[in-house]
Amino acid sequence: MPFENPSRETIKQLLEEAGAIAVVGLSDKPDRTSYMVASAMQARGYRIIPVNPAAERILGETCYPSLLEIPEPVSIVNVFRRSDQVVPIAEQAVQIGAKVFWLQQGIVNEEAARICAERGITVIMDRCIKVEDAVTRPERHV
Repeated sequence: MPFENPSRETIKQLLEEAGAIAVVGLSDKPDRTSYMVASAMQARGYRIIPVNPAAERILGETCYPSLLEIPEPVSIVNVFRRSDQVVPIAEQAVQIGAKVFWLQQGIVNEEAARICAERGITVIMDRCIKVEDAVTRPERHV
């Protein structure tokens, strides 16, 4: 059966219930899409946890080298990495008990989706979390 993203209603519910969002591949460069998206989500009140082994702090938050080092529960793993690099991230998402594995726009990996889905993790691929948040939750203010 071909992969299908959850409905907008389900996405809205996932965002409403979201605790911490780990952003894998978050750049410390303000002109990068990952930085702009994470910054906008943070401004809307979401807890952002940067995952980037090359940085110490991004957006005022402590940066972690991998999902496995994050010392608190993570609801959503939001991925800004190439499609061919996401399988190990999916495996880490399973290990930390994430609820949602979210691949940003342009990122698709069926094997990563299968790894997560088989363990009950909701998978969203090829969608921008910032756009989905704005569309499904326009009323959200901090």
